Amino acid sequence: MSQETADIDCSEFQKRERTMQDIIVNINQAKGVQEKARFAQGVQREAGELLSCKGYDSKKLDCKNCHFIANLRKKAVGLIIRAKKLV
Repeated sequence: MSQETADIDCSEFQKRERTMQDIIVNINQAKGVQEKARFAQGVQREAGELLSCKGYDSKKLDCKNCHFIANLRKKAVGLIIRAKKLV
């Protein structure tokens, strides 16, 4: 299965994006909510690192796109983590 990555010119984003993609594959293959939530925490950590990037420049489109993607990922896995509490 081939997954496209965002075309953001930032080595930090590219590194963390690859890591998040790998974790997302694990989430999709996990059987139970508990296991999915454990992997989801990894995505949340990686997204948090991107959101706290010291090189962030609000004038750069790449930085804005990076933060947008990181926020989406953080919210998406947040739902998985909350579902764990309901089980």
